[in-house]
Parts: sequence; C-alpha cells; structure tokens
Amino acid sequence: MEIALILLVIAVIFVTQSVKVVPQQHAWVVERLGKYNGTLTPGLSFLMPFIDKVAYKHVLKEIPLDIPSQVCITRDNTQLQVDGILYFQVTDAMRASYGSSNYIMAISQLAQTSLRSVIGKLELDKTFEERDIINAQVVQAIDEAALNWGVKVLRYEIKDLTPPKEILHAMQQQITAEREKRALIAASEGRRQEQINIATGERAAFIARSEGEKQAVINKAQGDAESILEVAKATGLAIERIAAAIRQPGGAYAVQLKVAEKAIEAYSRVASESKTTLVVPSNMSEVSALITSAMKMVQSQSKT
Repeated sequence: MEIALILLVIAVIFVTQSVKVVPQQHAWVVERLGKYNGTLTPGLSFLMPFIDKVAYKHVLKEIPLDIPSQVCITRDNTQLQVDGILYFQVTDAMRASYGSSNYIMAISQLAQTSLRSVIGKLELDKTFEERDIINAQVVQAIDEAALNWGVKVLRYEIKDLTPPKEILHAMQQQITAEREKRALIAASEGRRQEQINIATGERAAFIARSEGEKQAVINKAQGDAESILEVAKATGLAIERIAAAIRQPGGAYAVQLKVAEKAIEAYSRVASESKTTLVVPSNMSEVSALITSAMKMVQSQSKT
C-alpha cells in the first residue's frame, strides 16, 4: 500500500514536471541541465522531468511602460520637466532571457537618456512644436539597442512638458502680446479695407454722376437742336403759306389791313407801357405812306 502511494506521488510529480500548457501570447524558455534547450509556444508541450525546467516566462503582448519624470535641458539652457510612456513588445524570448538581466529597466533607462539627448539638440519653442519628431527619434535610438534584448519598441509618447514657472509666465506674456499684435493688425487691415471700399465707392459714384450729367447735356443739346429745327421748319412753312395767301385775290388788302392793325397795336402798347410822353405824328398821312411802302415791298417780293 505504501509502495502504491509512493508510485502515485511519483506519477503526479512526473506528470506535473513533464506536461506543460503554455497560454496564448506567451513564450516559455526551457533549460536542460542549466543550458538553453528551446522555447515553448502556446499549447501543450512535454518536458523531461528533473532534466528540463521552465527558466523564463515572457508575455508577447504589447506592454506599456511608464517612464519616470526627469529634468531635461534644451539647447538654449532651459530646464524642462518631461515624462512619457513607452510601448514595447517581446519578439524573441531567448534574447529577452539572456540578452539583459532586466530588459524593462534597461529600456526605461535608455528612454530617459535618449530623451535628454534629443531635447538637448532643440530650443525651447521647438520642443513644443516637434513632439512627433522627438518621439520618433527616441523610438529609433531605443529600438537599435533593444534588438539585442529581443524587444521591439513600438512607440514613445511624451505626456507632459513642463517648463519652470518663470519661463511659463514669460511664455504666457509672449502669447498675450502676440495676440494683441494680431488684433491690432487685423483692426488696421479692416480700417484700410474700409477706406479702400469708401474711396472705390466714391470714385464709382463720381463717374456715374459725371456720365449722367454728360448724357443730360447731350440729351438737352439734341433736344434744343431738334426744337430749333422744328421751329425753323414751322417758320418756313408759315412764310410759304403767307406768301401763297398774298398771291390770292384780295391778299394784298388783307396784308395792308394786318400791317395797319399791327401799327395801331404798337402805338397803343407804347402808350400804355411807356412812362414818358408819346409823340403821335400830326400828319396821319405819314402812317398811310408807311403802310403803302410796306405793301409795295410785299408786292415786289410776291412778283419775284
């Protein structure tokens, strides 16, 4: 009975030592008699009891590593408090086991030294503008050294860049001054554009008014010319009709009567409008002679 119990215990120990189940995204390093023998992949594996043993277990997932905050000095001798986070992944379990005694600490220290080196090449303003470049250079520097450790550095992200309070206050004053400057420039540009618009509008209005006045003068001149032409035509037509009427029988007597009427109207108008004494001819035969002379002129014109 005791022998059976001993055999059962030995069997259990044998099974536990020989049968291994590796989880997904894990890699176990096996040593045989203290020497590297192989790497177990996910799934069921068998080992030789008391000869083989699992020396190292690695997780192949992406691992975030917080990089402690540190003081970095920029190219223009300004201190910055910088911290970040690093993402890496174990790609070679054997190198990760034997390439470094503590690859996590090695990566952390290398990230800090690389970050100080990169920031030391930049001025203060550039460190805020070129975070992507800083991250890429840190990853490149770490990745080259981490190949021997069986680790692949995926990316590095700066979490905070904190300058001293004095520098931060000066930067805020600079930003305020820059914004005030932009506001003044925008206001002056607005006033300049407003003046340009007003001048352009006045110029267009003046041109429109001058064009209107010019067109009005042209229209008036054309109207006056047409009016004079029409008056001349009407006058000529009236003269032609008067001449034709004189040639008719009795026309001369009608003209004589008309001339007499006009003479009498002229004497009466002068008498009513003049403030001086009107001298009437004593011999009215002179008036008759004047009318007779006018009639002779009309008759001579009609004959020609």
